[in-house]
Amino acid sequence: MSKIKAAVVGLGRIASILEDDTLREKPCTHAGAITSNEDCELVAGSDTNEERCRLFAQKWSRPGNPVCVYDNASKMIDIHQPQILVIATHPDSHYQYCRMAHEKKKKGIDIKVVICEKPLADNIDNAIKIEKIAASKDGPVIITNHERRYSNDYIKARSILQEEKLGKLILVNAKLYFGKTRKLIDMFWDDGTHLIDIIMYLTDSALSYKNQWGANLTERSGTAWLEGELSQNISTIPVLIEVGAGRDHLVFEIEFSCEKGCLRIGNSIFEVYESVPSPYAEKFNSLKNTGETFSGPTGYFANMLKDAVACAKNPQRLPVSGAIDGLRVIEYLNSVKKC
Repeated sequence: MSKIKAAVVGLGRIASILEDDTLREKPCTHAGAITSNEDCELVAGSDTNEERCRLFAQKWSRPGNPVCVYDNASKMIDIHQPQILVIATHPDSHYQYCRMAHEKKKKGIDIKVVICEKPLADNIDNAIKIEKIAASKDGPVIITNHERRYSNDYIKARSILQEEKLGKLILVNAKLYFGKTRKLIDMFWDDGTHLIDIIMYLTDSALSYKNQWGANLTERSGTAWLEGELSQNISTIPVLIEVGAGRDHLVFEIEFSCEKGCLRIGNSIFEVYESVPSPYAEKFNSLKNTGETFSGPTGYFANMLKDAVACAKNPQRLPVSGAIDGLRVIEYLNSVKKC
């Protein structure tokens, strides 16, 4: 059986360059995921930056299997007719390329799946347009690369919460420190995309924004607290998100407080606590670390590409992270940005 042809638009960090980071789990880029998947073949990439094109071709070409590069995505698609198209450009061009993929598909180029980097778009209007393309009868399947949905540690956490192994969820607390001097709103719009999406995914709930206090989100210092709530069946669950600058370290962390324990997950964190009789006071319970943890590769990029391949083989399949999921995140971010 012939391999599924894949091409990449935008040849920067997440497309290719991060694969050179010796500390990151591999694959950690779109090109890395494509070339490590036995069902796929990386055929081409496009970027307006000549040096990035050169480096991309040099890194990913193999004997007998050269990777062609272009400064024009439309030309690349016409020549190579990929079945999977990765959009790894800045958010303000995501709709442009999703629309291009849709138009090419209507003209007979069988682009089955578009993988779009997060955030899905740069604003709510474009996010809605992309979701409409995905929902149309003749549109490609669109995957939003909310990579933590594909990560094995978060998949394990979802199982713990969904099965109520710690009882019912009562409260969610989250922290995001991703830049010492970045504007808080920029940090939240970029890295907060993952945070908002994974909170909704792990709890199978819709997150809405209510209030904020602390530092203004337009500032480059201090800490802002965002209050919201998850809608789950007929109940609501409060959510408090801390977004801070001024730190020389990165923090991405979520704590799920439940009736009979709590779960903490984030970058290099996986901790489960359960309620047990307290060793310090009679007739009281305390939290005890169960020792349950996560080890081994998370498979986050490899699993995402497997989802794309499965969607390419079965266009009726719903992706783990679709355009509608990207839209829901943008709706939340937009509600925060307007305040």
